[in-house]
Amino acid sequence: MGVATVVLTGSLSVAFCFALIKLIQMFIARRKLIQMIERFPGPKGNILFGNLLEYPGPNEAGLKYQREMTGLYPRISRAWLGPILPLIIVNHPETVKAILKTSEPKGKQIYRFIEPWIGDGLLLSGGDKWRRNRRLLTPAFHFDILKPYQKLNNRTADIFIDKLNRFHQEGDGYFEAFSHVSQYTLDVMLQSAFSYKTDCQNIGDKHPYVRCVTEMLELITDRFFKPWVHNDLVYLLTSDGRRYKRHCDYVHQVAEDIIRKRREAMKVEENVTAKKALDFLDILLTARDEEGVGLNDIEIRNEVDTFLFEGHDTTASAVTWTLYSIAKHKEVQQRIQQELDEVLQGRDSDDITWDDCSNLPYLTMCLREAMRIHVPVPLLIREITEPLELCGISVPLGTLISISLYRLHHNPEIWENSLEFNPERFSPENIEKRDPFAFVPFSAGPRNCIGQNFAMHEMKTIIARILRRFDLELDPNHKVEMKEAPVMKSETGIRMKATPRELSI
Repeated sequence: MGVATVVLTGSLSVAFCFALIKLIQMFIARRKLIQMIERFPGPKGNILFGNLLEYPGPNEAGLKYQREMTGLYPRISRAWLGPILPLIIVNHPETVKAILKTSEPKGKQIYRFIEPWIGDGLLLSGGDKWRRNRRLLTPAFHFDILKPYQKLNNRTADIFIDKLNRFHQEGDGYFEAFSHVSQYTLDVMLQSAFSYKTDCQNIGDKHPYVRCVTEMLELITDRFFKPWVHNDLVYLLTSDGRRYKRHCDYVHQVAEDIIRKRREAMKVEENVTAKKALDFLDILLTARDEEGVGLNDIEIRNEVDTFLFEGHDTTASAVTWTLYSIAKHKEVQQRIQQELDEVLQGRDSDDITWDDCSNLPYLTMCLREAMRIHVPVPLLIREITEPLELCGISVPLGTLISISLYRLHHNPEIWENSLEFNPERFSPENIEKRDPFAFVPFSAGPRNCIGQNFAMHEMKTIIARILRRFDLELDPNHKVEMKEAPVMKSETGIRMKATPRELSI
């Protein structure tokens, strides 16, 4: 045997031993992880599919399953997404609070599905970058900045009201609420973020931006429940993956074109604030940190896309489910209308002012109760990067925590008859009795929704404008079924009609 052969044989033996040691270490680490995860309560998983086969799907049956699991495990549980990915699920104020009060980052293993769209913006970033950008963006949501948007809320609402009048005059008067409300909220977002007017409320679902956003959300939901396409390279080989990339490229192109044009306009303006009211893009372009460094174009695009993603469909979901709940309960509808008539009595205009939004307590109670039952964002995912105990059990570092807002808002230990629409749950005296973390539609803690005040004023405005002018009625021949997605939708849409009210002004 030659020297070269001996050396080669020895090298292969060393490599084999090294690989074997690594495999043994991985096996031991994996076994330890499983043992730690299995200390949490939860249903036994299948060796290949985990608990995926038990879950009926993102539909009414799946939501029923979640409520049942919450009854069995009211504070915490574990589940396996396939054979290798564990989730710790928290659904009680005590366990939810333990996560939301931290600055733990979002779970990139799941949220990376939307990263090609919104980038590493405020929703997905962590650590120093998240803290810096949060500081830079916070002034954009100061009340002094938000108040001028109230005029925009009313003018975009005018278009929606005109559409309702047309629906009343044409055909049987019924319309699909989700799509039209979504066009309204997108119109608000695009104008407040970009000062970008698209006429998307009149163009409707045929508008390319509307179509792209709608389809991307559907693709993301579908991918979440298919572990075999979680790998990015595999997903890009599928027709859905290629379609998702095309849509991302399109929305990026729109954003980049608007940013470029705004930068050019700002170069020739001596003072941008003298030309028009500041929008979100103006603030992003002029924001500077302690060292005088601003955001680059990609960072600005990421934050604008994040703002549109978080503020468009989520708000549309909350508004539509609130209108649905109000239309189902005539006595609730009449009480809101009475409140509106008192607040707006003697006015020539139905515009809802900034101060009006604070003087509509019953409408606010109804909005909150609708967001409790039909949670706009059903779950949040965080990744544990620092030592943590939940219910006395250590959580392995790197574990994904599912903060199930749907389960939290239907936890039988907190909410009796959780499917019953009862706005009185949010009377001041009842709120006082509850843990603040029992109802967190906008999340809570340091990573809460930075735009929640913007969203609440937008939602109250459009709901108030509609109910001031119309009586709502659901289509009795149309079955409404919930569909869980990144944003709570209806499987078959929501059909209703709006009949003009007779007002004595």
